[in-house]
Amino acid sequence: MTGHADRTDRTADGTGGEGSAGRFGGLDRWKALGSRYALLPLRLFLGITFIYAAFDKLTDSAFFADTGTGSIGEMMTGVRDSSAIPALVDLALKNPAGFGYAIAFGELAVGIGTLVGLFGRVAALGGALISLSLWLTVSWQVNPYYLGNDLAYLMAWLPLLLAGASVLSLDRLLAERRRTR
Repeated sequence: MTGHADRTDRTADGTGGEGSAGRFGGLDRWKALGSRYALLPLRLFLGITFIYAAFDKLTDSAFFADTGTGSIGEMMTGVRDSSAIPALVDLALKNPAGFGYAIAFGELAVGIGTLVGLFGRVAALGGALISLSLWLTVSWQVNPYYLGNDLAYLMAWLPLLLAGASVLSLDRLLAERRRTR
């Protein structure tokens, strides 16, 4: 039955009354569930991707070399003149291997923190800073700008930076333990 009688069965809080629980209450529950878990796919994607990127670097012997094909030194030399902040590239070129290890271990820490939800906002800030530095150096010359992936990663970190890791996270577990004490 559709009409005025169905609409009046809903409660004032919008969850649906007894006569509309299947139609309105169920939808509201799905919306609430969707809102609660909305950032979880993003957390999983960014966490797994950053862990993968870290292992990709850590297992590539050529990556940490100062020169040569596939090395961090060669890559940074190649983007130096086209980056937005050449001084940042010059800093990396003082010790390419050290910079490469810093990026790899930074990506690993950010990825693990994001994936398990430990210090979620700190991990998101780290991910945003890594993405920002890569955008301003390595992918700055990409034209048009929206084809460079580092800017998209930077934007993807912002919701996690703002919201943190609120569900299925160690942050939440620790917060609940503090509340019960």
